[in-house]
Amino acid sequence: MGRNGLFPETDRVAAQIRQGTFVPCASLSEALGLDGGKHPRIAAVGAGGKTTTLKTLAAEYADRELRPVVITTTHMWYESSPFFIKDPSLNQMLALLDKEGCVFAGSGADRGRMKSLPDELYTRVLEFPVPVLVEADGSRMLPVKFPAAHEPALPHQTDCVLSVYGLQAVGRRIADVSFRPQLLAAFLDKQPEELITPSDIARLAQSPLAGRKNVKHTMEYVVILNQADTRSQRETALAVWDAMDWQRGRRVVVTGYQTS
Repeated sequence: MGRNGLFPETDRVAAQIRQGTFVPCASLSEALGLDGGKHPRIAAVGAGGKTTTLKTLAAEYADRELRPVVITTTHMWYESSPFFIKDPSLNQMLALLDKEGCVFAGSGADRGRMKSLPDELYTRVLEFPVPVLVEADGSRMLPVKFPAAHEPALPHQTDCVLSVYGLQAVGRRIADVSFRPQLLAAFLDKQPEELITPSDIARLAQSPLAGRKNVKHTMEYVVILNQADTRSQRETALAVWDAMDWQRGRRVVVTGYQTS
């Protein structure tokens, strides 16, 4: 992944979990079942790797010369990169897309974060005949979260929702690793000082109040267990899968840097 050098930090490995076994894939888009479509609308929600996941997909689509566009309905970090543009006009976005083959676009850059594009431009972008990837949730760079009443902000055009969980949260206190820890603790019937377990991640991923919130029946839903960088974290991913009661027929993808 990231073979074209767009984002070297996204050069990771991806695998599906099928029947409790890792099945390595050649790319993230293959693991997600998205390698066939040319113009998908993909939204990432949750915590612990949304931006990296979308960067990886953008690099893969750019490798295939499909000219992906990445936007946000909440906030997205602005980077000093030729692929990023803030407060663009439609023509500026199209010109950058023609030049670079990939665009990350948003409004402003308050404290380094871009906001959603203006409504008219946002609507036009979702009509582009290219892959459109949307960061549709906020987590303040923490590995797990519980959504507030207004979250997530999924475009109604979404084809596929990627529900992301950072495995580094498992075994740590809710209060230390969660965005909106009080809400998460209440949902799990725990105290903020208690530890997050694989079963907790499975419960979040399955719930229409959490990972599946605002996901319509017309949208594909994929659980991404990110930060599976070590053997221990990959075992944790299998424990999450094993705790799910709908694993057959659902897609669970594990991503990370294979370091040990």
